[in-house]
Amino acid sequence: MTGWRIRDIHTDDLDGVLRLWEQQRASGIEPVYALAEVLSSCAEDIAVVAVAGDVIVGAAVVREAHNQAWVVFHAVDGEWRDRGIGSALLRELEARMAGHNPATLSALVPVEVTRLDAFRNAGFVEKKALRYFERTVPVQRAEYTQLEALGGRLMPHGLWDAVGGMRREKEMLEKRLVMPLARPELAEQYGVAPPRAVVLFGPPGTGKTTFAKAIASRLEWAFVEVFPSRLAADPAGLAGALRETFQRIDELEHAVVLIDEVEEIASHRRGDPPSPLQGVTSELLKIIPAFRDRPDRLLVCATNFVRSLDSAFLRHGRFDYVIPIGLPDAEARAAIWERFVPAASAGAVDVAALVQASEGFTPADVEFAARRASQAALEEAVERGVEEAPPDTDGVAPPDAAHASGPTTRHYLDAIGTTRATVSAEVVQEFLEDIDAIARL
Repeated sequence: MTGWRIRDIHTDDLDGVLRLWEQQRASGIEPVYALAEVLSSCAEDIAVVAVAGDVIVGAAVVREAHNQAWVVFHAVDGEWRDRGIGSALLRELEARMAGHNPATLSALVPVEVTRLDAFRNAGFVEKKALRYFERTVPVQRAEYTQLEALGGRLMPHGLWDAVGGMRREKEMLEKRLVMPLARPELAEQYGVAPPRAVVLFGPPGTGKTTFAKAIASRLEWAFVEVFPSRLAADPAGLAGALRETFQRIDELEHAVVLIDEVEEIASHRRGDPPSPLQGVTSELLKIIPAFRDRPDRLLVCATNFVRSLDSAFLRHGRFDYVIPIGLPDAEARAAIWERFVPAASAGAVDVAALVQASEGFTPADVEFAARRASQAALEEAVERGVEEAPPDTDGVAPPDAAHASGPTTRHYLDAIGTTRATVSAEVVQEFLEDIDAIARL
């Protein structure tokens, strides 16, 4: 008599499966599949257990995917090993899969596992020279509905690296925000509290929104932008709509939340009688502490006029950092210009000359000038009767040639000369003063 038998899993057996899963971890072997996946498959897929009396001494769970089935859990109690239980569990799984038509039954086994006789005895063949790759999906299916209702989304991968130049700002954001949020255990070890809310301030068009999106991309968190102007039309009023929006955001696991032009709802409270917006500002001041109580989320408030914000809004305890985002430096302008110069003109345009001529431009200014240059070059080509640029033997069109296949340095410099910079010298000077008076790094 073996002292054990195998049967289908029952709902009451889940505690026993949990015990085996934890026993495996305690032995230094990290299970391939998370506990939630194992328990889900116990309920929805095929699972069997070995029992001795009323005690669960072994379990095996399999999940089907198209014409292949995967063993998501296989464990035997340490005191019941070497009795054939492991092989018997695997054979029983295969028997219960009869008629399901899987072509293969596969198993992923942690490298620490050295006792593999159960698989070999059940007819499994070890595949050599294979590597296991895994990626956690950042937003689960259940979250998508809520995320879509909020107008949120996942940002494309690589957006952080696509922000060219701005090395000083990127380094600051990487160290202060991304690093402690991406590695909370390490941050805790060094006594660093991951940030929960920050203010980005600077002249219009300097990329504050782009940086917020890039942070979300870097962390692989959902990105939600809150538009006060849209919330104002809500029947509950702006304050009520703002409160309801953040209650819904609270249901997301990980999120970067952006309030752009926050000065619209957090400006200095003054006047008698109080203005309608004072109630909105007060509501926002209540929301921020509650938002800060939840981990794995970051509130980014962006403003072009940081000196107009209510003094209570910026105080310590609400925002961890108040970070300036200035005009793009030469390296950043070069990266932006290269993004807008078409491939047909690459190598023929003196980007260094464009960078020098566009000092003081915002990214939006550069884009406007680049599009104006392209339009001017196109109009000239049509006036010359050029239908299609002739092919060039070395793949690079000669600069300023009569038959150049795209805009030239001259077109870009002319466009720069007729483009009015968004940010005036006075605004730049105010920004520098705000850095000294308000920035908190």
